[in-house]
Amino acid sequence: MGDDNINLPPGFRFRPTDEELVHFLYRKAALSPCQPDFIPDLELYPYDPWELSGKALEGDNQWYFFSRRTSNRISENGYWNPLGVDEPIFTGARNIAGMKKLLVFYLGEAPEGDKTNWMMQEYRLSDSGSSSSSRSSRKKGSSKRDLTAWVICRVYQRNDDDDDDTGIELSCLDEVFLSFDDLDEISLPN
Repeated sequence: MGDDNINLPPGFRFRPTDEELVHFLYRKAALSPCQPDFIPDLELYPYDPWELSGKALEGDNQWYFFSRRTSNRISENGYWNPLGVDEPIFTGARNIAGMKKLLVFYLGEAPEGDKTNWMMQEYRLSDSGSSSSSRSSRKKGSSKRDLTAWVICRVYQRNDDDDDDTGIELSCLDEVFLSFDDLDEISLPN
């Protein structure tokens, strides 16, 4: 399932922001009639990341798919290990719409696996964001549990040689920490 299957005009690419991915996820979880059907449902954990080509939506060497939320992150050849804490995804109104978890793929058995350059961003709806919207969706027969049962994933291979243009959106904190390295190059007026 490559970019050709989305039917975008020439010159357009599928490069959603974090907020847009959470929006796609909300529509999927709420069973909206206009849910995006070009992002496939896929149970990630039986697959290794290099097996996603042809199974997930591919765009700019990144793979996107919906999956059921699970704590089992083990594939045949390795496992996905979470890094750090979940990062909130804000809407334009500065409300928390979802959470993003960063994971790295390790070859072998936990906890002694070998770290690879495969990364995954796993997005889920926030409990607070889905509780306010679940009141209106309960009238339609869905529950809060249904809204948090799905995740949307972005899998990519980190390229250590070219960190400048990975196409991955950095958080505000990441940008601040990365800017500390540039302080030596800044010349201030006298």
